Amino acid sequence: MTTLVTGATGFLGNHVARQLVAAGHSVRLLVRGSSNLASLDGLNAERVTGDLQDMSSLDRAMKGVRRVFHVAADYRLWTQNPDEIYESNVAGTRRLLEVAGQCGVERVVYTSTVATMAVPSHGSALPNEKTHATLGQMIGHYKRSKFLAELEAIKAAGAGIPVVIVNPTTPVGPGDWKPTPTGRIIVDFLNGKMPAYVDTGLNLVPVEDCAAGHLLAAEKGHIGERYILGARNMTLKEILGALASITGRSAPRVRLPHAVALAAGYADEFFSRLTGREPQIPVEGVKMSRHRMFVESDKAHRELGYQPGAVDPALERAVRWYVDHGYIRSRTGTKRVTHAQAA
Repeated sequence: MTTLVTGATGFLGNHVARQLVAAGHSVRLLVRGSSNLASLDGLNAERVTGDLQDMSSLDRAMKGVRRVFHVAADYRLWTQNPDEIYESNVAGTRRLLEVAGQCGVERVVYTSTVATMAVPSHGSALPNEKTHATLGQMIGHYKRSKFLAELEAIKAAGAGIPVVIVNPTTPVGPGDWKPTPTGRIIVDFLNGKMPAYVDTGLNLVPVEDCAAGHLLAAEKGHIGERYILGARNMTLKEILGALASITGRSAPRVRLPHAVALAAGYADEFFSRLTGREPQIPVEGVKMSRHRMFVESDKAHRELGYQPGAVDPALERAVRWYVDHGYIRSRTGTKRVTHAQAA
């Protein structure tokens, strides 16, 4: 039987698709006609051109499919037309789940985000799958759209569609073509474009292990349940320190007050709207950084057998990949990485 993957041209979806193929699955990919397919090179999988907005293309893609991994998402922290994000993430998810139900799919793994539960909490306990956030706690259109899309998945599970929800934290590693907002932090650091940092934190996870968690969820996950796929809570200062150790570059020592970063973000977005370019400092990203998105992922370990690896080697794999693929203007300061490649 065939397994359908959406979002395989993206960072995490590409790793999910490749692990499925490596495990011997017959894989079909739903790809948009406008997508850059370079990341699919060497991937032995059937391709079906379609779109989450087109029900007929979803129906074609779902024929004969046993399992679906819905990884596709519009992951932007800034856009001139926020409706596009909701159309893709909310309405698109609703359509896909509806077609999956009509086609009798045996299991749908829906990729949500840790943002739907990683909200400020009182006391010492970290947020987890029992944390029930509200739409009002979601900062920005991306988080709000994913919160609403997750509600669609929960509703579908309640209606009898076999949906399991996974909530990745922040994947890092090779293959981040776009790159993602977190990947941009790494690239900016490597290019010497990060003179300061803000006091924030993320839960990082090796992208390969996060993808493996998706496959475990398909096998062992309980319908309607959520599973955080994370690894290590790190402040941004700790992340930059790890990158400094990997590359030999100096980590920034100046901590930028959030108020200054927010002012810079508003100014950057103002000029972005005039020029049409994407801002380098999205206001939504700055607002998100006021809260450390630390969580715990013990449930996935208990119920799925999820065992993520160490984060520092994943950061090193990411650095090597960016260097190899021309994202770094100069290799100065990355000698230890290139020496390791030559060894």
